[in-house]
Amino acid sequence: MTTGSTVRAHRIIGALIAVLAAVLAVLGSAGTASAHGSLVSTDPAQDSVLPRQPTAVTLTFDDGVTLPSASLRVLDPEGERVDTGAPAHAADRADTVRVPLRDGLADGTYTVAWQVISADSHPVGGAFTFSIGAPSAVSAASAEALQGAGTDGVISFLYGTTRGVAYAAFALLTGAVAFVLICWPAGVSVRRVQRLLVTGWIALLGSTVVQMMLRGPYEQGNGILPSQDPASAQAHVPVDERIYLALALRLVLLVASGVFLVLLVGQLGQSGTEGPRRSRARLGMAAAALAVGLSATWAMTNHSSEGAQVWLAVPVTVLHLLAMAVWLGGLATLVAGLRQGVGGAAVERFSVVALVSVTVLVLTGLYRSWREVGSWDALFDTGYGQLLLVKIGCVILMLAAAWVSRSLLARLRGEVGGPEGESARARLRRSVLAESVVAVVVVGVTTLLTSTPPPRTASEEVSAAAPGPAVSVAPDGTVTSAIPFDTGGGTSNAQGTATAILTPATAGGYTVRLELREVGGAPADVPEVQLAFTLPARDLGPLEVPLRPDGTGVWTGPARLALAGEWTVSVTVRSSDTDQTTSTGRVTIGG
Repeated sequence: MTTGSTVRAHRIIGALIAVLAAVLAVLGSAGTASAHGSLVSTDPAQDSVLPRQPTAVTLTFDDGVTLPSASLRVLDPEGERVDTGAPAHAADRADTVRVPLRDGLADGTYTVAWQVISADSHPVGGAFTFSIGAPSAVSAASAEALQGAGTDGVISFLYGTTRGVAYAAFALLTGAVAFVLICWPAGVSVRRVQRLLVTGWIALLGSTVVQMMLRGPYEQGNGILPSQDPASAQAHVPVDERIYLALALRLVLLVASGVFLVLLVGQLGQSGTEGPRRSRARLGMAAAALAVGLSATWAMTNHSSEGAQVWLAVPVTVLHLLAMAVWLGGLATLVAGLRQGVGGAAVERFSVVALVSVTVLVLTGLYRSWREVGSWDALFDTGYGQLLLVKIGCVILMLAAAWVSRSLLARLRGEVGGPEGESARARLRRSVLAESVVAVVVVGVTTLLTSTPPPRTASEEVSAAAPGPAVSVAPDGTVTSAIPFDTGGGTSNAQGTATAILTPATAGGYTVRLELREVGGAPADVPEVQLAFTLPARDLGPLEVPLRPDGTGVWTGPARLALAGEWTVSVTVRSSDTDQTTSTGRVTIGG
């Protein structure tokens, strides 16, 4: 590599690092963004005690939702379903769910379990309780009624796999086309490159068809085979028409892409100079239009299509996908080309294309990370944030391999022939192959990210396997759970212990007293605290506790935990405008 090239490369990398630091600083100061698909209100209200039974249960969300067949279930104290008919939107409002109840319900505590599909295609669920007449005691038998509410494991695996195949195929197809148009027009006549083009197109077409077939069962939570129950005849019909239409649009664009590939191979193989140059310009415009359209079929249905700044998030996501595809798919084509005598000039051109792609990836990726994650805590404490860190680590490895490849390319230019040249070419092939292997991991992690609710949209999920804090049970049944918290702030109330004391109530359920103490033992005065319970074994929750202040650092409220089992306690503490964390513990109810 020449001295001038080295200086320019260092300046570019330095600029990228500066941009990274600046945007990450913004990320560090950003508060957690508001959630989507969140439950706004319920009728009956959570933990309410009604003098007579309601005729229906209605849920209202902050955005439109789509309804699987079992989106709303109402269970009596013995775990029997008391809802009748299929859930539907109330008064044709897309942000509501309503299900009627049968007549003659007995007094006691009823559990409402719900699961809907949010605007960006993620399943969102929860539960709450209400009582008729008077609350009832805990019923261990009722827990069994909540089994079987999740998506079928085989369907989930197949659907996730086809999503990953679709991403990889899109990258291969788009990157290979870009490589031959920009870097190596003669490569379109190489059989290995032609196989890459055809493989990418067939894989994307096949995975899209399979996704369309699996989308209905995936949304409805059913198995791969149709149910024999006439009442479940619609279980394999997708309820989110927006995603189904996006997949159909992708199929139409793939048909056009098939015609484009035929023209690409035919016209770039023409002899002469002006003809191919004009053909490349026309083909380039057609390729760009098709690539933007294909990437939009993802952007219009993923995290970017909902929440704040949709007008900016969707085009940024399109650019992110295109940059990813040009880089990763171009790497695969380069690996094939290095075995077929691709010239150094073509490799040098791809080096420039890859640098531009990486720059776009960094800038768009930082914006998307800020928008989806929102805070440093979420980056390290949530599944989405941790996957994002893995992806960032893989991209750094790819950049290191790319730097090695660029150095080898400079050496290859100085060693045109002989054993030295062949040795340099072999090392370059290995370096590019290493980049490609890591690229496969990046595509896999990207697939997982698209199927994981980001922190701004997800309720705080907790792991049943996580080590719990100190828990004690008194002879009278009072359960105490001490949960450490640390919001990451610099004030004295940012660290301490949240102690949840659950005392059995005479009317059933529990009375909760939540005490927050600083590290030194003084009451922690914080602007906001939230408490919720989740039953992971039954996919129930979170059940939020309506807390009332009862002095500095103390809150009280009722918890209608009508099911027995090992519950997860989730305490969210906000110590300032920007510092917030959620800590979790576990307690056993009714055991």
